[in-house]
Amino acid sequence: MIEIHKVDTADPRDVTRFVQFPFHLYRGCSQWVPPLISSARKQLDRERHPFYRHSDADFFLAIQSGQVVGRIAVLEPRKRNAYRSLQGAFFYMFETVEDIEVARALFATAFEWARDRDLEAISGPDGLLPGDGLGILVKGFEHRPAMGITYNHSYYDAFVQDSGFYKQTDYYSFYLPGDFEVHESARRTTEKVKQRRGFQVLRFRTKAELRAIAPRVIEAYNAAFAENREFVPITGDDADKIAQRIIDMTRPELIIVVAKEEQIVGFALGFPDVSAALQRCKGRLYPFGWALLLRESRCTRWINLNGGGILPQYQGLGVDAILYCEVHRIIHENGFLHVDVVQANEQNTKVMRELETLGAEPYKTHRIYDRDL
Repeated sequence: MIEIHKVDTADPRDVTRFVQFPFHLYRGCSQWVPPLISSARKQLDRERHPFYRHSDADFFLAIQSGQVVGRIAVLEPRKRNAYRSLQGAFFYMFETVEDIEVARALFATAFEWARDRDLEAISGPDGLLPGDGLGILVKGFEHRPAMGITYNHSYYDAFVQDSGFYKQTDYYSFYLPGDFEVHESARRTTEKVKQRRGFQVLRFRTKAELRAIAPRVIEAYNAAFAENREFVPITGDDADKIAQRIIDMTRPELIIVVAKEEQIVGFALGFPDVSAALQRCKGRLYPFGWALLLRESRCTRWINLNGGGILPQYQGLGVDAILYCEVHRIIHENGFLHVDVVQANEQNTKVMRELETLGAEPYKTHRIYDRDL
């Protein structure tokens, strides 16, 4: 018999059971990368996480014979619903043993929770904030995920579809060898574009400099993606949280910003991939996790490109070529051998074509699902 238990987020023991379940589920899996336990716990902290200032969520465990065998989070993203005039829920943090009855019980609970709130549809996996890992992995199980991106067992896709979900969209992650080249003619053209149109590349040396420009980058993000179907502007406490997360996860020299006078017109965000260190420290910062992560940040030969955009009025004016040349520069200057271009939406066909022109190959696919209630 499967019992569904609603997590009491004020009870540290309950939170621990929810957070620790994936550590048991993926024990012995060489590809899975654990989250930082402290960060995972904060996602359930209604007092500290900014999501709960505008939205709501509950968390459920599936228990069988006294053992946790599955979990799920169900979100009511009120900010997103209000902005897009929707009545929808998200599911997130779905994990289960290979037992379809556990998956059915968890999803049935999620559906009931959403219907009780008069919500009309459910989609996911989608997170509390932009930048949280999206989707169910459906291709590329032999590869380690990029930092912060989900990994799951291969049976998840069938289990999700069994509960009535259908594909909404896929996100492709691309592998690009670090020795890719940008043609010299492209470099010359880029320099001419910068001079003719007054574009300049901003470079950063300290995290204080990143902190100072972060609000302008988020403003540029909001402008660049305003027409995307699922876009919701990043504002308020959410913006502060996301900016701090980016600053914590990267090195200043890996952030690329293109500006025209005082306006940011394009950006690309690079992150040293510390996944190997997260695996070694098993999600714990103490006693040695900090040192492992810091060392990996400096020594890793993998870079994740996760986030980038160009303001609509500057698209087609050469900003993309400037960004590609700058990406090439930081990869070679910092000795990266491998590039993971993280989760490009399949609907962005222009970016997909440009990546393939550079020699990048799609090698991991994450899927977002929809279901009517």
